Amino acid sequence: MASATDASEKFSITLPESSFEMYKADAPSLDVEISKEELLDMYTKMTTMRRMEMAADGLYKAKKIRGFCHLCNGQEAVSVGIESAITLQDNVITAYRCHGFAYVRGASIKGILAELMGRVDGVSKGKGGSMHMFSPSFYGGNGIVGAQVPLGAGIAFTQKYLDIPSVTFALYGDGASNQGQVFEAYNMAKLWDLPCVFVCENNKYGMGTAANRSSGSTEYHTRGDYIPGIKVNGMDVLAVRRAAQWAKEWTTSGKGPLVMELTTYRYGGHSMSDPGTTYRTREEIQHMRSTSDPITGLKQRLIELGAATEEDLKAIDKEARKVVDQALKEAEASPEPEMKEFFTDVYVAGTEPESIRGRVPEETKFF
Repeated sequence: MASATDASEKFSITLPESSFEMYKADAPSLDVEISKEELLDMYTKMTTMRRMEMAADGLYKAKKIRGFCHLCNGQEAVSVGIESAITLQDNVITAYRCHGFAYVRGASIKGILAELMGRVDGVSKGKGGSMHMFSPSFYGGNGIVGAQVPLGAGIAFTQKYLDIPSVTFALYGDGASNQGQVFEAYNMAKLWDLPCVFVCENNKYGMGTAANRSSGSTEYHTRGDYIPGIKVNGMDVLAVRRAAQWAKEWTTSGKGPLVMELTTYRYGGHSMSDPGTTYRTREEIQHMRSTSDPITGLKQRLIELGAATEEDLKAIDKEARKVVDQALKEAEASPEPEMKEFFTDVYVAGTEPESIRGRVPEETKFF
């Protein structure tokens, strides 16, 4: 693994010209300067994230996770790339494929896995599950398709109103891209020139429907019309990082919002209940794994740059497995929340009504 003495070593990388496609804006520079420490950090986070999602896959199949569970295997470069370009002064809000963002924003692996199992040590105390996870400057995890987009515009409005020099990344999938509320949010964001980046995480399929079967235009980065856009290779973590840096500079300099499309791919189904092979071929999935995997791509780049050896990266992989395995044990040991927790965190302390009704009158909670 990289030693402390050379962790700050800088590398100059030129991204492929195919990394970006623009709409009503000039492209960011393709030149990236990044330290060995930052490169290895991104590799470690993506590797750990995939291991964590594999653990969640196993828990679901063992019936220890119930209900909805949406994994981000294959899409790790999206959350890790954006996170590497921003700080905790910036905000992120996304849909229900949110475990990766919760992790990179600061939630523990134990807290995420415990939440998936409905345990008290979960990031939402076991009451949110897969779709409702939160961490510092991360507003979820939202279960209603597209509903987080206007919420993201609202967060950006707060930043502008309070004169906070930061940005909000509001993510949604290609399956949500035709929602009316998305375009309403675009309009308000442009009217007030809000520091908001609307990010369409285009993994090619909205549930089981291919993008070209649901959308009259699949050029999602142009959908803002009067808002400039950028399409990014979302399988390249460095391209995502560079685009996110550029987008933050754009929006926080008073130029208004942007629409960003990250072209990516999920290896699994839409959720754990979807085998993911009835509307696409196994050959297609394998082709994406073998040619475009974000972890493999960064691994090859690290070795070519001389930033790490094969053995260094194997050690990182081994450590990631160890960390996730330990977190999994601790999460499984966490108890379920007590029934009294059912009525907590509904209202801000001091603002509660006299009572909250349950399913039947006998379950009414009096404060």
